[in-house]
Amino acid sequence: MASFMYLFRGNQTAMRSMSPEQMQQVVKKWMDWRNSLEKSGHLKKLGERLDPTGKVVRGRAKAVTDGPYAEAKDIIGGYMVAEANDIDQAVELAKGCPILETDGAVEIRPIMSM
Repeated sequence: MASFMYLFRGNQTAMRSMSPEQMQQVVKKWMDWRNSLEKSGHLKKLGERLDPTGKVVRGRAKAVTDGPYAEAKDIIGGYMVAEANDIDQAVELAKGCPILETDGAVEIRPIMSM
């Protein structure tokens, strides 16, 4: 099996407009999806939620800028590492992610062995 990193990019506007009850439903969907990946042996490492702030150090000048993103839609809200036979299976597993219900995105990146 190969390892894949899932990077979760959420729709911040949709999340802010949810009631507490809707947020509870979303959290339950996330837990159910995570549990299904774990039970099927595809969850390798559960990541953490990421704060939307940060710094980027670039180039030889070591210039420091705020935020690791160009636009708010590019904010990565969290990640996890999953195992799958190939990228196609990793994509199919990602289709169950609740972030897609609010027009969010799951970026799937193969992890290269060194």
